[in-house]
Amino acid sequence: MSFLRRPTWFAVALTVAGVLVFTRLGVWQLHRAAEKDELLRRYAAASEAPAEPFDRVAAAPPADRYPRVDLAGAFLAGHRYILDDQVRAGQAGVHVYAPFQPRGDNHAVLVDLGFLPREAGSLPKLPPVPTAQTTLRGLYVPPPGVGVRLGGDRLPGQPGPDKTLVYIDLGEVAADLHHSLYPRVLLLDADPATIYAREWTPAVMPPARHRAYAFQWFTFAAAAVVIFILLHRNRRPRPRNESP
Repeated sequence: MSFLRRPTWFAVALTVAGVLVFTRLGVWQLHRAAEKDELLRRYAAASEAPAEPFDRVAAAPPADRYPRVDLAGAFLAGHRYILDDQVRAGQAGVHVYAPFQPRGDNHAVLVDLGFLPREAGSLPKLPPVPTAQTTLRGLYVPPPGVGVRLGGDRLPGQPGPDKTLVYIDLGEVAADLHHSLYPRVLLLDADPATIYAREWTPAVMPPARHRAYAFQWFTFAAAAVVIFILLHRNRRPRPRNESP
């Protein structure tokens, strides 16, 4: 005799669906952990790599690494983009971007000048962007990821040289500049002479936390099976005590 009672189709379907969903979520978290491992590996490798000429990777950057590059040119005057709602070491602030025109090039690259904390809840006072010809060095990386675009950046409706963003979209910034942009952004090397903070470890959920979430989802899948078995197991009848 089977140790399980005949379950209803609804109970079977509910259990199977739960196991599939929980398992899929666990696998997805493992994939996210692998992606974060690779992202951190690329940043670590880039920070120790020698610099290379920007023009070698500008238009077609390598997909498997973030090159450290040198480029000479000048910032485009009258344009700064302030990425709001940023956090560094628990402090709210902004990242400031400015377009940079490499020498002898008809494209520009958007440069992350670094992080500035908010001052009494308001935007910090921004130092002027250099106008003279200069040489920059930094990491050539994809722009920061975009979450849910609620409301958009509304760039055309903002007057003046400084415009506030809630995400970085290079196509929208290029349209606002009326100037072509390269497909990545430049994260400048640290400089003790600037007030900008430049620590480029990605602010992402650690891979270990993704793996912890994966373990949690797999546990839920196992729990669904255990609950199904407990609810449908045959109970042995209690033996009746024989009278003396």
